[in-house]
Amino acid sequence: MTPDRFFSLMLLLSSRDAVTTQELASALGVSLRTITRDLNWLRDAGLPVTAQRGRLGGVTMLPGSGFDPTRLTPGERDHLSLTGLDEKQRAELDTSAESRRAFSKIAAASSRRVHELPPLADVVHVDSRPWLRAHDSGTTPASLIGPVRRGRRLRIEYAGSREPCPRELVVDAYGLFAKAGTWYLVADCARVPRMYRLDRIKTWKEVDQPRRTREGQTLATVAATLVDQWEHRHAIEVSATIDQTQFERARRIFGLRLVPEDREESATGHRVSIRFPCLEDVRALLPFGSAITVHGPTEARAHLRDLATSLAHHYAPPPTS
Repeated sequence: MTPDRFFSLMLLLSSRDAVTTQELASALGVSLRTITRDLNWLRDAGLPVTAQRGRLGGVTMLPGSGFDPTRLTPGERDHLSLTGLDEKQRAELDTSAESRRAFSKIAAASSRRVHELPPLADVVHVDSRPWLRAHDSGTTPASLIGPVRRGRRLRIEYAGSREPCPRELVVDAYGLFAKAGTWYLVADCARVPRMYRLDRIKTWKEVDQPRRTREGQTLATVAATLVDQWEHRHAIEVSATIDQTQFERARRIFGLRLVPEDREESATGHRVSIRFPCLEDVRALLPFGSAITVHGPTEARAHLRDLATSLAHHYAPPPTS
């Protein structure tokens, strides 16, 4: 259980007479199995959490043993509702101060019941930043919070990874999305949903117009759709064999794009298919060298051969006189 989910669960249980596990799972965005495990963890930790079956039953915390949510300011309750963020991400949103005050109030109330246990923050540390990531130099999440909450259109200068120079776009923002240590602005551009990396937004300004998002769509629904599209869209599917020693590495790198075609290992390795958004992206196979053998399609083999030939020519020793 993450620290944020622990505090959010405590707040939910303390602020309601009884709540079902399904309601808890929906509020925290996790499965019923995860909620059941979290509740068992709270009981094992000595917190007085009980569950009653039946139409009028539910999960409750014994009276007088929980936290009084009225002790939180509106701002603290607002920031505490942001679950799943680590301290660095809260600082990037400029919410860490109020979050820490809210956490300290809850921790103080909880510690009276479990004083023999060390604070959760002493035994759990979260850092969602990717390894070897340089400091982002683009737009900060905190700077965009105000315009997004005011519901204004934004004019951004965006430097896409495949574009030679930044381009100017007018977008209708749904909100900010943190994924795998990276912040994104989720917005419609000409009514088409997109995710824009904040470190690639060079400049931005508010437009004196209200945003025009699509009816019935929210930040959560649009972000979920975009993530699903990114994980499953592809223009080319490569058939290949991966040496056994490199299979786990390839699966970590390509994730859902790598689909095993055989259920058992063979002497020659694992037969797989790997999906790529475009032909140029097959260059991601080059670092594996001969540990990955591409069988098809023909254009993928030809492109890898051209890339390898160009690389070999680049590093060829200079001719001797």
